[in-house]
Amino acid sequence: MRRALAGILGFSFAANGLAMLFFPMAWYHAIPGVTGTGPFNAHFVRDIGCAFLASGGAFAWFSFDARARGAAMAGAAFLALHAIVHLWDLSAGRESIADLRCDLMTIFIPAILALWLPWPKTPFQKETDDVEMADTASTRRVRTRL
Repeated sequence: MRRALAGILGFSFAANGLAMLFFPMAWYHAIPGVTGTGPFNAHFVRDIGCAFLASGGAFAWFSFDARARGAAMAGAAFLALHAIVHLWDLSAGRESIADLRCDLMTIFIPAILALWLPWPKTPFQKETDDVEMADTASTRRVRTRL
């Protein structure tokens, strides 16, 4: 379940990043609330698009390979820090409660999910995952030798 959700988030983040890279003006006008954050700056939109693309790639990788947990956690760090910037702007009066309602679905919930998905499980569950991963690796080695 977690890994499937990681794949969905990864695809979504990567798609958002690609839209920001290749269609920055369209992205700027299509996303609710963005035009209220300041004038359009294509370079800035593309910079952030790169971060979303990298985060999306990390989550897509994690959805297929548990060893990419560290990459997914780094991608989640970007999303969490991005959410903190929005909270900071709200507390400083640069964003309104109306912005917060929009940010809830597009920024805060994805950031919370992104932090939760790659978070290590309890030690017992992690031990079980490690054994399963070792078994899978052993099976691959056996198949390549045949």
